Amino acid sequence: MPHVKMYTTAVCPYCVRAKQILKAKGVTDIEEIRIDQLPEARDHMMNITGRRTVPQIFIGETHVGGCDDLVALDAKGGLMPLLQA
Repeated sequence: MPHVKMYTTAVCPYCVRAKQILKAKGVTDIEEIRIDQLPEARDHMMNITGRRTVPQIFIGETHVGGCDDLVALDAKGGLMPLLQA
């Protein structure tokens, strides 16, 4: 299973939901980068994604996007192939 990285904050219901979805798909290890604690991480996230909202989810080298993007990817059948790559 590829490495899963998620930019998050402490109080983010979308982050919680995204983690629940990923865990339900068998992801056991999610690297969380708390941008509310690390301002330089927020800047880096914005530079690499062009977005300022959390969560920002990466599966391997693929930027999935936020929680809504994760849900949409799963709905069209693209999440499991990405997790199994």
